[in-house]
Amino acid sequence: MKALLQRVSKASVRVAGDTVGSIGPGLCVLVGVGDDDADDDAARLARRVPDLRLFEDDEGKTNRSLADTGGSVLAISQFTLLADTRRGRRPSFNGAARPDVAEPLFERFVAGLREAGVDVATGRFGAHMDLEISADGPLTILIDTKEARRA
Repeated sequence: MKALLQRVSKASVRVAGDTVGSIGPGLCVLVGVGDDDADDDAARLARRVPDLRLFEDDEGKTNRSLADTGGSVLAISQFTLLADTRRGRRPSFNGAARPDVAEPLFERFVAGLREAGVDVATGRFGAHMDLEISADGPLTILIDTKEARRA
């Protein structure tokens, strides 16, 4: 799984003009599920996100985690994170998991965050979404669970 974490002061997502999820300070997490991802990838990602020190302390250093700040997560499923751009001009998404595989793994990630005590809002899986974020920093981090396995 790949996750793009963006620190935000606020974020919201609309589907067909209706707001389906919104948060205040915290993280917008775009999640891409690969065809070789499994439940342990979702669980690993859900354990990692709340404890990453991405928020500033009183001295302006990024020493505080989402768990420390009580911030929220807006989680959005985004298969395009799995784009392969090595050939031609049109990205290939062949490495992205099929929806029947991706959706349960995305939901496992969200459930893992909630189990950790994180307030989570989501978009709507498979829908065309209008995402609005107010980037804080900006601070953006990419996590790849495959890389974490090799480390």
